[in-house]
Amino acid sequence: MRKTLLNIIILLFSFIFLNFANSEDLNETELSLYAGHFDFSDTNAASGLVGLQHQNDELFRESFLGKLSPITGGFLTEKNQVYVYTGAQTEYNIGAVSITPSFAPGYYNAGDGKDLGHALEFKSEVQMSLNLSETTEFGISYNHISNASIGDKNPGANSYMINFLKQF
Repeated sequence: MRKTLLNIIILLFSFIFLNFANSEDLNETELSLYAGHFDFSDTNAASGLVGLQHQNDELFRESFLGKLSPITGGFLTEKNQVYVYTGAQTEYNIGAVSITPSFAPGYYNAGDGKDLGHALEFKSEVQMSLNLSETTEFGISYNHISNASIGDKNPGANSYMINFLKQF
């Protein structure tokens, strides 16, 4: 059942990418489809994940960190863990490579997986991506999710992902 659900989600995301690809207003919205390994550093709790993230380039603010823009997304793991978040990212372009650090608080539900100690968790992430075209990137990312010790316990979770980013 879980495998079927993940296949349906991937299929729906594929249709989203195809529909937006025909849009005439390019480069306003970026969607990132990603898959990876949740909590890889804890062999008893590790599981696969699939997720989606949205970023709108028009909603940005210049700061001492650079151009900050809002992000919203979520992922689902093989063990029915769910994390839904919203936060901010900044992007640094170095030729054909982009480095994108981000921070996002969000809601975490342990499902059948690891209890991270609180429903409110904070995700710190860094992504490195290669610009394949003006509107397409392929990258890798690493994140750490933690509750900053506001819960009874704070085991945290480390994850890595492969990302496909498309601007529409």
